Amino acid sequence: MKYLMVLALGLITLGSAHAQKAPKIGHINSNDLLTLMPEREEAAQQLEAYAKQLETELSTMTAEWETKVEEFRSDTASPDFVLQSKRERIQDLQARIQKFQEDAQQRLAEKEQELLEPIIKKAKDAIKAAADENGYTYVFDSSVGVLIHFPESDDLMPLVKKKLNIVN
Repeated sequence: MKYLMVLALGLITLGSAHAQKAPKIGHINSNDLLTLMPEREEAAQQLEAYAKQLETELSTMTAEWETKVEEFRSDTASPDFVLQSKRERIQDLQARIQKFQEDAQQRLAEKEQELLEPIIKKAKDAIKAAADENGYTYVFDSSVGVLIHFPESDDLMPLVKKKLNIVN
């Protein structure tokens, strides 16, 4: 009798283990997906136009600097204090150009982020929807090797910290 109960319990356990389906794992190259999205081309064009505006301003400033340098080099008759004043204005302009270049790089990066953020969100939402609709439990991004879709689960950090005796 005990043997039959153990066998029945074993079959029930085996049956429930089989009833749980294995996780379905997929992958996608998000870089390729973003390249295929029509919004990406429009964003690239907007970013290029913005970069050209910044480049035009920088060219104007550089031309002004070059003119002042040429005037300074050709001015041999002015007193020293006038030459010193011109030299300081050239240095000031050069510093402004350098600051503008740094600011322009930062603003260009911010503009790119601003333009790409909604496209990336749309792609992530589509990946999640496709994964959910088709029963994928986990989806990896093969372009960077990151998990991008997964079911809600327990955070193991507290357990691992306890195991390692980490207090904070």
